[in-house]
Amino acid sequence: MSNTGGNQVTNPLFNPFHAGNLELSNRIVMAPMTRSGSPGGVPGENVAEYYKRRAENGVGLIVTEGTVINHPAATGDPNVPRFHGEDALSGWKKVVEAVHSVGGRIIPQIWHVGTDRKIGDSPNPEALPIGPSGINIFGEKVVEPMTEAEIAQVIAAYAQAAADAKRIGFDGVEIHGAHGYLIDQFFWERTNKRTDKYGGDMLGRTRFAVEVIEACRKAVGPDFPIVFRFSQWKSSVYTAKLAETPELLGQFLAPLVEAGVDVFHCSTRRFWEPEFEGSDLNLAGWTKKLTGKPTITVGSVGLDTDFMSGFTEGKGASNTNIDGLLERLDRGEFDLVAVGRALLVDPAWANKIREGRLDELVPFSTEALRTLA
Repeated sequence: MSNTGGNQVTNPLFNPFHAGNLELSNRIVMAPMTRSGSPGGVPGENVAEYYKRRAENGVGLIVTEGTVINHPAATGDPNVPRFHGEDALSGWKKVVEAVHSVGGRIIPQIWHVGTDRKIGDSPNPEALPIGPSGINIFGEKVVEPMTEAEIAQVIAAYAQAAADAKRIGFDGVEIHGAHGYLIDQFFWERTNKRTDKYGGDMLGRTRFAVEVIEACRKAVGPDFPIVFRFSQWKSSVYTAKLAETPELLGQFLAPLVEAGVDVFHCSTRRFWEPEFEGSDLNLAGWTKKLTGKPTITVGSVGLDTDFMSGFTEGKGASNTNIDGLLERLDRGEFDLVAVGRALLVDPAWANKIREGRLDELVPFSTEALRTLA
């Protein structure tokens, strides 16, 4: 894509979006990216400014980095922000106010890492990890399986986080059900060996997520937007599949829709890759086709490199040839486009795309990970 005619080519990204109470000025979403920049779990003024910079530079919706629910083993990183406790929530309220002050929209991603947490990790080194069957994504036993009482406790913590998101002024909430973390550990056969109502077939393995979504919906009411993020792939297990066919994907998604999801955030490593043989649709495309719900696509948007190579090889590059993405968006294959590392390194990415200033795009480099620029 060249500088000339940039506005014409990129029009689909800058159409307004409306779904229920979620009204956005354009289709660009800032993807959630863990930054570990909140000492003691409390987001400071630098975090507020970090998100504000993206909002004032034309991002339609910001999804915050993963923020952890009120459970002692929700994270293994003391610098990941909390979404509980008045100190942390006060910090998040200031983030919301900063983003809203420049006309932006923002939702928090609420999260529990499950057995991805190592025994003895801070904060709360005395707290053991939790998981549906107490095993990690490699099939190794870490702890005993969660009891139904523990499951109920965690569901209540998700609901409280959703209620607090609404109370302090966020524009919706995203539930993190992807990448091999707690909710995804219930989804996946390798990590869920339960024989009770939370395990077994596809329907049983979705029950925990369904109860989380239902509890969040009850906590926020019928009109507060709930986004649900899911993936086939897992961290370090890129070939994993929850659903091998469109039929199985439909079975997986149906109970989540019924529970109250408004928008699905469909995480893939490369947005251009077809999800199933015999169709060009990616995961977001299939999810929209099967559910009728709006979807967010994501996966190396604005980059040439493989999803993880920028971290492992220290290389990155701006990929300005996004015509294929825009054609899919224009066809209605998906509704919103989440941008991760390209926005991390370049807060003005959205405005530069809109204005055709492609020669000014800043290439991604691992240096960008070290600061909240």
